[in-house]
Amino acid sequence: MLKTNVFHHLQFFRRVRSQGIALGNRRLYSNTSGTSPLTRSHVVAWVLTASLTAGITGYKLGHIGASSTFTPYTAPGEKPRFGTPRDFQLAVVELKRAFASDSEDEGQVSTDPEELERHGFSMYDYHPSAFHNVVVYPRSTEDVVKIVNIARKYLMPVIPYSGGTSVEGHTRGHSTGGICVDMSQMDAIIEIHEQDSDLVCQPGCQWMAINEALQKKGIPLFFPLDPGPGATIGGMLSTGCSGTNAVRYGTARGEWFLNATVVLPSGEVIKTRSRARKSSAGFDLTKLFIGAEGTLGIVTEVTIRLAPVLPTTVAIVHFPDVKQATEAVTDALNQGVGIQCAELVDDRFMHATNLNGMSMRKWPERDSVFFKFQGPSPTALRDTAQVVKRVVERHGGFGFTLAKDEKEAGNLWADRKNALFSTLALVDDPNVRILGTDVCVPVSNLPQLILETKEDLVRNNILFTIVGHVGDGNFHAAILFTTPTERVAVVEAVHRLVERAIALDGTCTGEHGVGIGKKQYLRSELGKGTVQLMKRIKESVDPLGLFNPGKLYPDDEDDEHKA
Repeated sequence: MLKTNVFHHLQFFRRVRSQGIALGNRRLYSNTSGTSPLTRSHVVAWVLTASLTAGITGYKLGHIGASSTFTPYTAPGEKPRFGTPRDFQLAVVELKRAFASDSEDEGQVSTDPEELERHGFSMYDYHPSAFHNVVVYPRSTEDVVKIVNIARKYLMPVIPYSGGTSVEGHTRGHSTGGICVDMSQMDAIIEIHEQDSDLVCQPGCQWMAINEALQKKGIPLFFPLDPGPGATIGGMLSTGCSGTNAVRYGTARGEWFLNATVVLPSGEVIKTRSRARKSSAGFDLTKLFIGAEGTLGIVTEVTIRLAPVLPTTVAIVHFPDVKQATEAVTDALNQGVGIQCAELVDDRFMHATNLNGMSMRKWPERDSVFFKFQGPSPTALRDTAQVVKRVVERHGGFGFTLAKDEKEAGNLWADRKNALFSTLALVDDPNVRILGTDVCVPVSNLPQLILETKEDLVRNNILFTIVGHVGDGNFHAAILFTTPTERVAVVEAVHRLVERAIALDGTCTGEHGVGIGKKQYLRSELGKGTVQLMKRIKESVDPLGLFNPGKLYPDDEDDEHKA
Protein backbone atom coordinates (compact mmCIF):
# COMPACT_ATOMS: atom_id res chain seq x y z
CA MET A 1 0.00 0.00 0.00
CA LEU A 2 2.85 2.37 0.81
CA LYS A 3 4.43 1.83 -2.60
CA THR A 4 1.10 2.35 -4.31
CA ASN A 5 0.56 5.75 -2.69
CA VAL A 6 4.12 6.90 -3.28
CA PHE A 7 3.75 5.95 -6.93
CA HIS A 8 0.41 7.81 -7.08
CA HIS A 9 1.94 11.04 -5.81
CA LEU A 10 5.05 10.78 -8.00
CA GLN A 11 2.89 10.25 -11.04
CA PHE A 12 0.72 13.21 -10.09
CA PHE A 13 3.66 15.61 -9.80
CA ARG A 14 5.29 14.29 -12.97
CA ARG A 15 2.06 15.00 -14.82
CA VAL A 16 2.03 18.50 -13.38
CA ARG A 17 5.57 19.10 -14.49
CA SER A 18 5.18 17.78 -18.02
CA GLN A 19 1.62 18.73 -18.87
CA GLY A 20 0.56 21.45 -16.48
CA ILE A 21 -2.23 21.22 -13.95
CA ALA A 22 -5.83 22.09 -14.75
CA LEU A 23 -7.70 24.47 -12.46
CA GLY A 24 -11.33 23.70 -13.17
CA ASN A 25 -11.43 23.96 -16.96
CA ARG A 26 -8.35 26.19 -17.20
CA ARG A 27 -4.69 25.17 -17.31
CA LEU A 28 -2.32 26.88 -14.90
CA TYR A 29 0.94 25.89 -16.55
CA SER A 30 1.86 24.26 -19.79
CA ASN A 31 5.04 23.86 -21.82
CA THR A 32 3.06 23.90 -25.05
CA SER A 33 2.09 26.94 -27.01
CA GLY A 34 -1.35 28.39 -27.41
CA THR A 35 -2.36 28.20 -23.76
CA SER A 36 -4.27 30.90 -21.90
CA PRO A 37 -2.14 33.40 -19.97
CA LEU A 38 -1.20 32.75 -16.36
CA THR A 39 -3.28 34.79 -13.91
CA ARG A 40 -2.38 35.89 -10.40
CA SER A 41 -5.37 34.00 -8.89
CA HIS A 42 -4.17 30.82 -10.63
CA VAL A 43 -0.66 31.26 -9.25
CA VAL A 44 -1.98 31.77 -5.71
CA ALA A 45 -4.27 28.75 -5.97
CA TRP A 46 -1.47 26.59 -7.40
CA VAL A 47 1.17 27.62 -4.84
CA LEU A 48 -1.15 27.05 -1.90
CA THR A 49 -2.38 23.76 -3.33
CA ALA A 50 1.16 22.48 -3.89
CA SER A 51 2.24 23.48 -0.38
CA LEU A 52 -0.79 22.00 1.35
CA THR A 53 -0.73 18.86 -0.79
CA ALA A 54 2.93 18.30 0.01
CA GLY A 55 2.21 18.66 3.71
CA ILE A 56 -0.78 16.35 3.61
CA THR A 57 1.23 13.83 1.54
CA GLY A 58 3.99 13.76 4.11
CA TYR A 59 1.49 13.43 6.91
CA LYS A 60 -0.38 10.60 5.23
CA LEU A 61 2.77 8.64 4.40
CA GLY A 62 3.81 8.94 8.02
CA HIS A 63 0.40 7.95 9.42
CA ILE A 64 -0.80 5.44 6.89
CA GLY A 65 -1.54 2.94 9.63
CA ALA A 66 -4.19 5.16 11.27
CA SER A 67 -6.96 3.01 9.80
CA SER A 68 -7.14 -0.41 8.22
CA THR A 69 -8.05 1.03 4.82
CA PHE A 70 -6.48 3.94 2.99
CA THR A 71 -7.87 5.14 -0.31
CA PRO A 72 -5.73 7.20 -2.71
CA TYR A 73 -6.53 10.87 -2.92
CA THR A 74 -9.32 12.23 -5.03
CA ALA A 75 -7.59 14.15 -7.81
CA PRO A 76 -7.98 17.97 -7.67
CA GLY A 77 -11.34 18.99 -9.07
CA GLU A 78 -12.64 15.42 -9.04
CA LYS A 79 -15.84 14.61 -7.15
CA PRO A 80 -15.41 12.50 -3.98
CA ARG A 81 -16.05 8.77 -4.24
CA PHE A 82 -18.05 7.40 -1.32
CA GLY A 83 -18.54 3.86 -0.11
CA THR A 84 -21.33 1.50 -1.09
CA PRO A 85 -24.50 0.81 0.92
CA ARG A 86 -22.80 -2.38 2.10
CA ASP A 87 -19.79 -0.37 3.27
CA PHE A 88 -22.09 1.91 5.23
CA GLN A 89 -23.81 -1.07 6.90
CA LEU A 90 -20.43 -2.35 7.99
CA ALA A 91 -19.52 1.10 9.27
CA VAL A 92 -22.64 1.24 11.44
CA VAL A 93 -21.83 -2.19 12.87
CA GLU A 94 -18.29 -1.08 13.65
CA LEU A 95 -19.51 2.14 15.25
CA LYS A 96 -21.85 0.20 17.54
CA ARG A 97 -19.02 -2.16 18.44
CA ALA A 98 -16.59 0.70 19.06
CA PHE A 99 -18.92 2.50 21.45
CA ALA A 100 -20.60 -0.48 23.12
CA SER A 101 -17.99 -0.87 25.87
CA ASP A 102 -17.74 2.87 26.49
CA SER A 103 -21.44 3.60 26.70
CA GLU A 104 -23.31 3.01 29.93
CA ASP A 105 -26.70 3.09 28.23
CA GLU A 106 -25.52 2.13 24.72
CA GLY A 107 -27.20 5.30 23.56
CA GLN A 108 -24.26 6.86 21.76
CA VAL A 109 -25.06 5.23 18.43
CA SER A 110 -28.60 5.40 17.09
CA THR A 111 -30.34 4.19 13.96
CA ASP A 112 -33.78 4.92 15.35
CA PRO A 113 -35.97 6.31 12.51
CA GLU A 114 -37.19 9.20 14.64
CA GLU A 115 -33.63 10.20 15.46
CA LEU A 116 -32.62 10.01 11.81
CA GLU A 117 -35.60 12.16 10.83
CA ARG A 118 -34.93 14.74 13.53
CA HIS A 119 -31.35 15.15 12.35
CA GLY A 120 -32.12 15.13 8.64
CA PHE A 121 -35.02 17.57 8.76
CA SER A 122 -35.26 21.09 10.14
CA MET A 123 -38.28 23.19 11.01
CA TYR A 124 -36.13 26.27 10.45
CA ASP A 125 -35.65 25.92 6.70
CA TYR A 126 -37.22 24.54 3.54
CA HIS A 127 -34.35 22.73 1.89
CA PRO A 128 -35.02 19.10 0.88
CA SER A 129 -34.71 16.64 3.74
CA ALA A 130 -32.00 14.00 3.55
CA PHE A 131 -31.55 11.47 6.32
CA HIS A 132 -28.33 10.04 7.69
CA ASN A 133 -27.62 6.32 8.14
CA VAL A 134 -26.70 6.71 11.77
CA VAL A 135 -26.44 9.35 14.50
CA VAL A 136 -23.49 9.16 16.91
CA TYR A 137 -23.23 11.17 20.15
CA PRO A 138 -19.54 11.61 21.07
CA ARG A 139 -18.62 12.57 24.60
CA SER A 140 -14.97 13.42 24.08
CA THR A 141 -12.41 14.35 21.47
CA GLU A 142 -11.28 10.72 21.47
CA ASP A 143 -14.82 9.64 20.55
CA VAL A 144 -14.79 11.98 17.57
CA VAL A 145 -11.46 10.53 16.44
CA LYS A 146 -12.99 7.03 16.55
CA ILE A 147 -15.90 8.17 14.41
CA VAL A 148 -13.68 9.88 11.85
CA ASN A 149 -11.36 6.89 11.52
CA ILE A 150 -14.28 4.55 10.90
CA ALA A 151 -15.80 6.98 8.42
CA ARG A 152 -12.53 7.18 6.54
CA LYS A 153 -12.18 3.40 6.49
CA TYR A 154 -15.58 2.98 4.81
CA LEU A 155 -15.58 6.27 2.82
CA MET A 156 -18.69 7.47 4.64
CA PRO A 157 -19.70 11.16 4.77
CA VAL A 158 -19.47 12.85 8.18
CA ILE A 159 -21.97 15.61 9.00
CA PRO A 160 -21.46 17.54 12.26
CA TYR A 161 -24.61 18.57 14.14
CA SER A 162 -24.75 21.03 16.99
CA GLY A 163 -27.77 23.11 18.06
CA GLY A 164 -29.75 22.36 14.90
CA THR A 165 -30.87 25.99 14.58
CA SER A 166 -29.23 26.82 11.25
CA VAL A 167 -31.47 27.92 8.40
CA GLU A 168 -29.47 27.04 5.29
CA GLY A 169 -29.44 23.24 5.45
CA HIS A 170 -26.02 22.89 7.08
CA THR A 171 -26.86 19.60 8.83
CA ARG A 172 -28.74 17.82 6.05
CA GLY A 173 -27.64 14.29 5.26
CA HIS A 174 -25.81 13.51 2.03
CA SER A 175 -27.70 11.79 -0.78
CA THR A 176 -25.53 8.67 -0.35
CA GLY A 177 -26.06 8.56 3.42
CA GLY A 178 -23.56 9.25 6.16
CA ILE A 179 -22.75 9.62 9.85
CA CYS A 180 -24.35 12.48 11.75
CA VAL A 181 -22.05 13.51 14.61
CA ASP A 182 -24.31 15.12 17.21
CA MET A 183 -22.19 17.18 19.61
CA SER A 184 -24.98 17.88 22.10
CA GLN A 185 -23.49 15.60 24.79
CA MET A 186 -20.24 17.57 24.65
CA ASP A 187 -21.71 20.59 26.41
CA ALA A 188 -19.45 21.11 29.41
CA ILE A 189 -17.81 24.32 30.56
CA ILE A 190 -14.27 23.07 31.21
CA GLU A 191 -12.53 26.11 32.68
CA ILE A 192 -13.42 29.70 33.55
CA HIS A 193 -10.54 32.16 33.74
CA GLU A 194 -12.15 35.23 35.26
CA GLN A 195 -8.92 37.22 35.51
CA ASP A 196 -8.17 36.56 31.84
CA SER A 197 -11.78 37.13 30.73
CA ASP A 198 -11.98 33.85 28.85
CA LEU A 199 -13.63 30.46 29.12
CA VAL A 200 -12.90 26.99 27.76
CA CYS A 201 -15.87 24.87 26.76
CA GLN A 202 -17.02 22.02 24.56
CA PRO A 203 -18.81 22.77 21.28
CA GLY A 204 -22.26 21.68 22.46
CA CYS A 205 -22.45 24.51 25.02
CA GLN A 206 -25.23 26.97 24.25
CA TRP A 207 -24.24 30.63 24.44
CA MET A 208 -27.27 31.42 26.60
CA ALA A 209 -26.36 28.63 29.05
CA ILE A 210 -22.82 30.00 29.30
CA ASN A 211 -24.08 33.47 30.18
CA GLU A 212 -26.55 32.05 32.70
CA ALA A 213 -23.78 30.00 34.34
CA LEU A 214 -21.53 33.06 34.62
CA GLN A 215 -24.37 35.06 36.15
CA LYS A 216 -25.16 32.34 38.71
CA LYS A 217 -21.51 32.21 39.74
CA GLY A 218 -21.50 35.97 40.25
CA ILE A 219 -18.88 36.50 37.55
CA PRO A 220 -19.54 39.89 35.89
CA LEU A 221 -18.63 38.69 32.39
CA PHE A 222 -20.61 37.43 29.40
CA PHE A 223 -20.18 36.09 25.88
CA PRO A 224 -21.59 38.84 23.65
CA LEU A 225 -22.32 36.99 20.39
CA ASP A 226 -26.09 36.47 20.41
CA PRO A 227 -27.61 34.54 17.50
CA GLY A 228 -30.89 32.65 17.91
CA PRO A 229 -31.80 30.83 21.13
CA GLY A 230 -30.44 27.29 21.19
CA ALA A 231 -27.34 28.10 19.13
CA THR A 232 -24.20 26.37 20.38
CA ILE A 233 -20.57 27.47 20.42
CA GLY A 234 -19.51 24.88 17.85
CA GLY A 235 -22.21 25.88 15.40
CA MET A 236 -21.63 29.58 16.02
CA LEU A 237 -17.95 29.22 15.21
CA SER A 238 -18.59 27.04 12.18
CA THR A 239 -21.10 29.40 10.58
CA GLY A 240 -19.35 32.68 11.45
CA CYS A 241 -22.38 33.91 13.37
CA SER A 242 -23.24 37.25 14.93
CA GLY A 243 -26.45 38.85 16.25
CA THR A 244 -27.95 42.04 17.61
CA ASN A 245 -24.79 42.88 19.59
CA ALA A 246 -22.60 43.00 16.47
CA VAL A 247 -22.72 46.81 16.36
CA ARG A 248 -20.78 46.95 19.63
CA TYR A 249 -18.95 43.61 19.78
CA GLY A 250 -18.50 42.48 16.19
CA THR A 251 -18.96 38.96 14.85
CA ALA A 252 -17.51 35.47 15.20
CA ARG A 253 -14.81 36.50 12.76
CA GLY A 254 -13.40 38.90 15.34
CA GLU A 255 -11.28 37.72 18.26
CA TRP A 256 -14.06 36.10 20.29
CA PHE A 257 -12.82 32.58 19.52
CA LEU A 258 -9.25 32.49 20.80
CA ASN A 259 -8.51 28.91 19.81
CA ALA A 260 -10.15 25.64 18.88
CA THR A 261 -9.31 21.97 19.23
CA VAL A 262 -10.22 20.28 15.96
CA VAL A 263 -10.35 16.72 14.68
CA LEU A 264 -9.19 16.75 11.06
CA PRO A 265 -10.45 14.37 8.36
CA SER A 266 -7.18 12.42 8.79
CA GLY A 267 -8.11 11.68 12.42
CA GLU A 268 -5.37 13.96 13.70
CA VAL A 269 -6.21 16.32 16.57
CA ILE A 270 -4.85 19.87 16.44
CA LYS A 271 -5.16 22.96 18.60
CA THR A 272 -5.11 26.11 16.49
CA ARG A 273 -3.17 28.33 18.94
CA SER A 274 -2.56 29.07 22.63
CA ARG A 275 -4.82 30.90 25.07
CA ALA A 276 -2.83 34.13 24.81
CA ARG A 277 -5.02 37.13 24.04
CA LYS A 278 -3.00 37.92 20.93
CA SER A 279 -0.41 36.17 18.79
CA SER A 280 1.50 36.85 15.58
CA ALA A 281 2.89 33.32 15.35
CA GLY A 282 2.11 32.04 11.88
CA PHE A 283 -1.27 31.60 10.23
CA ASP A 284 -4.37 32.31 12.29
CA LEU A 285 -5.71 28.79 11.82
CA THR A 286 -8.64 29.43 14.16
CA LYS A 287 -10.13 31.62 11.47
CA LEU A 288 -9.64 28.88 8.88
CA PHE A 289 -12.35 26.92 10.70
CA ILE A 290 -14.61 29.91 11.41
CA GLY A 291 -17.22 29.82 8.66
CA ALA A 292 -15.93 26.48 7.26
CA GLU A 293 -19.25 24.87 8.31
CA GLY A 294 -17.73 21.57 9.37
CA THR A 295 -16.15 20.90 5.98
CA LEU A 296 -12.54 21.05 7.22
CA GLY A 297 -12.75 19.57 10.70
CA ILE A 298 -14.93 18.88 13.73
CA VAL A 299 -14.45 21.32 16.60
CA THR A 300 -14.31 19.57 19.99
CA GLU A 301 -13.14 22.34 22.32
CA VAL A 302 -13.10 26.14 22.13
CA THR A 303 -11.64 28.99 24.14
CA ILE A 304 -13.91 32.02 23.96
CA ARG A 305 -13.23 35.57 25.06
CA LEU A 306 -15.63 37.23 27.49
CA ALA A 307 -16.66 40.87 27.94
CA PRO A 308 -17.64 42.84 31.06
CA VAL A 309 -21.33 42.99 31.88
CA LEU A 310 -22.45 46.62 31.79
CA PRO A 311 -25.78 48.17 32.73
CA THR A 312 -28.11 48.62 29.75
CA THR A 313 -31.37 50.29 28.88
CA VAL A 314 -33.61 50.40 25.81
CA ALA A 315 -35.21 53.13 23.69
CA ILE A 316 -37.34 53.17 20.56
CA VAL A 317 -37.83 55.93 18.00
CA HIS A 318 -39.90 56.20 14.81
CA PHE A 319 -38.97 57.67 11.40
CA PRO A 320 -40.67 58.86 8.22
CA ASP A 321 -38.73 56.27 6.18
CA VAL A 322 -35.87 53.77 6.19
CA LYS A 323 -33.38 56.21 4.66
CA GLN A 324 -33.71 58.71 7.46
CA ALA A 325 -33.59 55.92 10.05
CA THR A 326 -30.36 54.54 8.60
CA GLU A 327 -28.73 57.96 8.40
CA ALA A 328 -29.74 58.67 11.99
CA VAL A 329 -28.18 55.44 13.28
CA THR A 330 -24.94 56.05 11.39
CA ASP A 331 -24.75 59.58 12.79
CA ALA A 332 -25.47 58.33 16.31
CA LEU A 333 -22.79 55.65 16.13
CA ASN A 334 -20.26 58.25 15.03
CA GLN A 335 -20.85 60.18 18.25
CA GLY A 336 -18.87 57.52 20.11
CA VAL A 337 -21.52 56.94 22.77
CA GLY A 338 -22.46 53.59 24.30
CA ILE A 339 -24.73 51.95 21.70
CA GLN A 340 -24.83 48.17 22.07
CA CYS A 341 -27.61 47.44 19.54
CA ALA A 342 -29.44 49.35 16.80
CA GLU A 343 -32.29 47.33 15.31
CA LEU A 344 -34.28 48.65 12.36
CA VAL A 345 -37.84 47.36 11.91
CA ASP A 346 -40.19 48.38 9.14
CA ASP A 347 -43.75 49.64 9.32
CA ARG A 348 -45.12 46.15 8.62
CA PHE A 349 -43.23 44.81 11.60
CA MET A 350 -44.77 47.44 13.86
CA HIS A 351 -48.22 46.59 12.47
CA ALA A 352 -47.56 42.91 13.19
CA THR A 353 -46.41 43.76 16.73
CA ASN A 354 -49.65 45.60 17.40
CA LEU A 355 -51.66 42.77 15.83
CA ASN A 356 -49.89 40.12 17.88
CA GLY A 357 -50.99 41.70 21.14
CA MET A 358 -47.96 40.63 23.18
CA SER A 359 -46.62 44.17 23.49
CA MET A 360 -47.36 46.28 26.54
CA ARG A 361 -48.43 49.18 24.28
CA LYS A 362 -49.65 50.12 20.81
CA TRP A 363 -46.97 51.57 18.56
CA PRO A 364 -47.12 53.98 15.62
CA GLU A 365 -46.93 51.75 12.54
CA ARG A 366 -43.88 53.44 11.07
CA ASP A 367 -40.31 52.44 10.29
CA SER A 368 -38.60 52.39 13.68
CA VAL A 369 -35.32 51.69 15.47
CA PHE A 370 -34.84 49.87 18.76
CA PHE A 371 -31.69 51.05 20.56
CA LYS A 372 -29.96 49.28 23.41
CA PHE A 373 -27.60 51.57 25.30
CA GLN A 374 -24.81 50.46 27.63
CA GLY A 375 -22.62 52.28 30.13
CA PRO A 376 -20.91 51.91 33.49
CA SER A 377 -23.52 53.94 35.40
CA PRO A 378 -27.09 55.30 35.20
CA THR A 379 -25.60 58.71 34.46
CA ALA A 380 -23.69 57.34 31.48
CA LEU A 381 -26.89 55.71 30.16
CA ARG A 382 -28.81 58.97 30.48
CA ASP A 383 -26.05 60.90 28.73
CA THR A 384 -26.03 58.42 25.84
CA ALA A 385 -29.82 58.60 25.55
CA GLN A 386 -29.73 62.41 25.41
CA VAL A 387 -27.07 62.42 22.67
CA VAL A 388 -28.94 59.83 20.58
CA LYS A 389 -32.27 61.64 21.04
CA ARG A 390 -30.79 64.87 19.69
CA VAL A 391 -29.22 63.07 16.73
CA VAL A 392 -32.30 61.11 15.67
CA GLU A 393 -34.52 64.16 15.89
CA ARG A 394 -32.19 65.95 13.47
CA HIS A 395 -32.98 63.15 11.01
CA GLY A 396 -36.75 63.31 11.40
CA GLY A 397 -37.07 60.85 14.28
CA PHE A 398 -40.09 61.26 16.53
CA GLY A 399 -41.74 59.60 19.54
CA PHE A 400 -38.42 58.82 21.25
CA THR A 401 -39.32 56.51 24.16
CA LEU A 402 -36.71 55.63 26.79
CA ALA A 403 -37.37 52.87 29.33
CA LYS A 404 -37.94 54.21 32.83
CA ASP A 405 -36.48 51.17 34.58
CA GLU A 406 -35.06 47.70 33.99
CA LYS A 407 -38.50 46.07 33.77
CA GLU A 408 -39.72 48.46 31.09
CA ALA A 409 -36.45 48.02 29.20
CA GLY A 410 -37.10 44.28 29.16
CA ASN A 411 -40.63 44.81 27.85
CA LEU A 412 -39.47 47.15 25.09
CA TRP A 413 -36.72 44.79 23.96
CA ALA A 414 -39.16 41.87 24.02
CA ASP A 415 -41.12 43.59 21.24
CA ARG A 416 -38.01 43.33 19.06
CA LYS A 417 -37.18 39.76 20.10
CA ASN A 418 -40.74 38.57 19.45
CA ALA A 419 -40.28 39.19 15.72
CA LEU A 420 -41.12 35.61 14.71
CA PHE A 421 -44.39 35.41 16.62
CA SER A 422 -45.43 38.91 15.60
CA THR A 423 -44.84 38.12 11.92
CA LEU A 424 -46.91 34.94 12.17
CA ALA A 425 -49.81 37.06 13.47
CA LEU A 426 -50.15 38.60 9.99
CA VAL A 427 -51.84 35.43 8.72
CA ASP A 428 -54.68 33.67 10.54
CA ASP A 429 -53.93 30.24 9.14
CA PRO A 430 -52.46 27.29 11.07
CA ASN A 431 -50.58 26.22 7.92
CA VAL A 432 -48.64 29.46 7.61
CA ARG A 433 -44.85 29.09 7.39
CA ILE A 434 -41.95 31.53 7.47
CA LEU A 435 -38.91 31.54 5.24
CA GLY A 436 -36.22 33.63 6.89
CA THR A 437 -33.23 34.92 4.97
CA ASP A 438 -30.51 37.47 5.52
CA VAL A 439 -28.13 39.57 3.44
CA CYS A 440 -25.70 42.36 4.27
CA VAL A 441 -24.52 45.44 2.38
CA PRO A 442 -22.48 48.55 3.19
CA VAL A 443 -24.65 50.60 5.53
CA SER A 444 -25.00 53.44 3.02
CA ASN A 445 -26.61 51.00 0.56
CA LEU A 446 -29.08 49.55 3.05
CA PRO A 447 -31.96 52.00 2.39
CA GLN A 448 -31.90 51.26 -1.34
CA LEU A 449 -31.81 47.51 -0.74
CA ILE A 450 -34.72 47.56 1.70
CA LEU A 451 -36.80 49.89 -0.48
CA GLU A 452 -36.32 47.79 -3.62
CA THR A 453 -36.96 44.55 -1.72
CA LYS A 454 -40.19 45.83 -0.20
CA GLU A 455 -41.40 47.03 -3.59
CA ASP A 456 -40.62 43.60 -5.06
CA LEU A 457 -42.46 41.71 -2.31
CA VAL A 458 -45.50 44.00 -2.41
CA ARG A 459 -45.66 43.78 -6.21
CA ASN A 460 -45.78 39.97 -5.93
CA ASN A 461 -48.43 39.97 -3.16
CA ILE A 462 -46.07 38.39 -0.63
CA LEU A 463 -46.55 39.01 3.09
CA PHE A 464 -43.40 39.86 5.04
CA THR A 465 -41.72 41.86 7.78
CA ILE A 466 -38.19 43.28 7.80
CA VAL A 467 -35.77 43.44 10.70
CA GLY A 468 -32.28 44.85 10.24
CA HIS A 469 -29.11 45.16 12.28
CA VAL A 470 -28.94 48.64 10.83
CA GLY A 471 -25.61 49.52 12.44
CA ASP A 472 -23.77 47.01 10.24
CA GLY A 473 -25.97 46.84 7.13
CA ASN A 474 -27.39 43.36 7.84
CA PHE A 475 -31.10 42.75 7.45
CA HIS A 476 -33.50 39.83 7.64
CA ALA A 477 -36.67 39.33 5.68
CA ALA A 478 -39.28 37.08 7.31
CA ILE A 479 -41.49 35.99 4.40
CA LEU A 480 -44.79 34.16 4.83
CA PHE A 481 -46.44 31.50 2.70
CA THR A 482 -49.13 28.85 3.11
CA THR A 483 -49.19 26.88 -0.16
CA PRO A 484 -46.57 25.21 -2.40
CA THR A 485 -47.30 27.77 -5.11
CA GLU A 486 -46.66 30.63 -2.70
CA ARG A 487 -43.49 28.94 -1.56
CA VAL A 488 -42.15 28.93 -5.13
CA ALA A 489 -42.85 32.65 -5.40
CA VAL A 490 -41.11 33.27 -2.08
CA VAL A 491 -37.99 31.33 -3.10
CA GLU A 492 -37.82 33.33 -6.33
CA ALA A 493 -38.15 36.57 -4.36
CA VAL A 494 -35.29 35.53 -2.08
CA HIS A 495 -33.16 34.83 -5.15
CA ARG A 496 -33.81 38.37 -6.43
CA LEU A 497 -33.04 39.78 -2.98
CA VAL A 498 -29.65 38.06 -2.88
CA GLU A 499 -28.78 39.21 -6.39
CA ARG A 500 -29.74 42.74 -5.41
CA ALA A 501 -27.50 42.64 -2.32
CA ILE A 502 -24.49 41.33 -4.24
CA ALA A 503 -24.96 44.03 -6.88
CA LEU A 504 -24.77 46.60 -4.07
CA ASP A 505 -21.31 45.32 -3.03
CA GLY A 506 -22.87 43.14 -0.37
CA THR A 507 -22.97 39.50 0.65
CA CYS A 508 -25.50 36.71 0.22
CA THR A 509 -25.42 36.07 3.97
CA GLY A 510 -24.50 38.35 6.85
CA GLU A 511 -24.75 35.80 9.65
CA HIS A 512 -26.76 32.70 8.67
CA GLY A 513 -23.95 31.00 6.76
CA VAL A 514 -23.93 29.33 3.36
CA GLY A 515 -24.85 25.67 3.75
CA ILE A 516 -26.97 24.40 0.86
CA GLY A 517 -29.13 27.46 0.41
CA LYS A 518 -26.54 30.10 -0.45
CA LYS A 519 -23.62 28.20 -2.02
CA GLN A 520 -24.82 28.93 -5.55
CA TYR A 521 -24.08 32.63 -5.01
CA LEU A 522 -20.46 32.43 -3.92
CA ARG A 523 -18.91 32.71 -7.38
CA SER A 524 -20.91 35.83 -8.09
CA GLU A 525 -19.99 37.37 -4.73
CA LEU A 526 -16.37 36.26 -4.27
CA GLY A 527 -15.17 35.58 -7.80
CA LYS A 528 -14.11 32.34 -9.42
CA GLY A 529 -10.50 32.60 -8.25
CA THR A 530 -11.45 32.96 -4.60
CA VAL A 531 -13.91 30.07 -4.75
CA GLN A 532 -11.30 27.94 -6.51
CA LEU A 533 -8.82 28.69 -3.72
CA MET A 534 -11.41 27.69 -1.11
CA LYS A 535 -11.93 24.41 -2.94
CA ARG A 536 -8.19 23.75 -3.12
CA ILE A 537 -7.91 24.22 0.65
CA LYS A 538 -10.84 21.84 1.13
CA GLU A 539 -9.24 19.24 -1.16
CA SER A 540 -5.92 19.52 0.68
CA VAL A 541 -7.35 19.22 4.20
CA ASP A 542 -10.08 16.71 3.28
CA PRO A 543 -8.78 14.89 0.17
CA LEU A 544 -11.47 12.21 0.40
CA GLY A 545 -14.23 14.84 0.60
CA LEU A 546 -15.94 13.18 3.57
CA PHE A 547 -16.63 16.17 5.83
CA ASN A 548 -20.07 17.71 5.30
CA PRO A 549 -20.08 17.15 1.52
CA GLY A 550 -22.40 19.23 -0.64
CA LYS A 551 -22.28 22.26 1.66
CA LEU A 552 -20.60 25.66 1.35
CA TYR A 553 -18.66 25.13 -1.91
CA PRO A 554 -20.51 25.80 -5.19
CA ASP A 555 -21.09 22.79 -7.40
CA ASP A 556 -18.92 22.69 -10.50
CA GLU A 557 -21.98 22.60 -12.71
CA ASP A 558 -23.36 25.81 -11.19
CA ASP A 559 -23.42 28.48 -13.85
CA GLU A 560 -22.71 31.53 -11.72
CA HIS A 561 -25.76 31.21 -9.44
CA LYS A 562 -28.77 29.51 -10.89
CA ALA A 563 -31.81 29.37 -8.68
